[in-house]
Amino acid sequence: MGTVAALYRYPVKSMLGEAVIAVAVTESGLSGDRVYAVLDGTGAVGSAKHPRKWGELLRCRSRLDDSGVVRVVLPDGTALPVEEPDLDGELSKLLGRQVFVSAVVPDHGRLERAVPEYEGGVPEVVRESATVDVTGDSITTGGVAPGTFFDFGRVHLVTTAALDRMRTVYPAGDFDARRFRPNLVVNTLGGPGFPEDAWVGSRLRVGEALFRVLVPTPRCVIPTLGHDELPPDPGIMRAVARDHRIPVFDLGRLSCLGVYLDVLEAGTVRVGDPIALEEAA
Repeated sequence: MGTVAALYRYPVKSMLGEAVIAVAVTESGLSGDRVYAVLDGTGAVGSAKHPRKWGELLRCRSRLDDSGVVRVVLPDGTALPVEEPDLDGELSKLLGRQVFVSAVVPDHGRLERAVPEYEGGVPEVVRESATVDVTGDSITTGGVAPGTFFDFGRVHLVTTAALDRMRTVYPAGDFDARRFRPNLVVNTLGGPGFPEDAWVGSRLRVGEALFRVLVPTPRCVIPTLGHDELPPDPGIMRAVARDHRIPVFDLGRLSCLGVYLDVLEAGTVRVGDPIALEEAA
């Protein structure tokens, strides 16, 4: 059915992450993934989904070293442990207001999302309730998944088939998987575009770990932003919106690429591991 082509984790939410060859998967997701976030005094959880407010986080990289310490590499190349007091000051300068790094999920933490102009970027009922904030952007506000810094599912999967399909739809775009911030990139061995749509509700064995496929991943503005050497490209999400708007829960037809997973059985996943759908127990 396919194999794992790449593995990624993002120790600090909305910063660039790191590629790994093997990773332990626990009930909480990939070990070391989204264990920290940048917060401000209003209770907002730093997310580049609101680029004018938090987009500078994508110029930083977070990584987990061999000793288990998360380090942040700032845009000037300075690397600081996440618990280093100076890091909060450096990030505050970068973002232009007081912020701090935390492993504690606030009780009433808010996720702010810029509302894209194209249809399918947010549910229409949500678009109607959007407000304009101090940055001048129209935003919607929601919460993180309870007790975590994840938006929804604990693991995010993207298929090479979906990326290949989008390259045919928008040949000028660079559909590098990193734009979509996946944990798992799965090579589906030349299958048709978006095979993951048919996996929703199924159990998916990936290496030693077992997942349940929850829902297609509605996309925000993040794939259009610059990621490392990948330049900004607003056409990326306009192409997805034209080609792949599908029903998500009762929210209408949304622009989707990838699927969210929850963990049913822990285990190690490695690049090259096979993937397979399993019958429900």
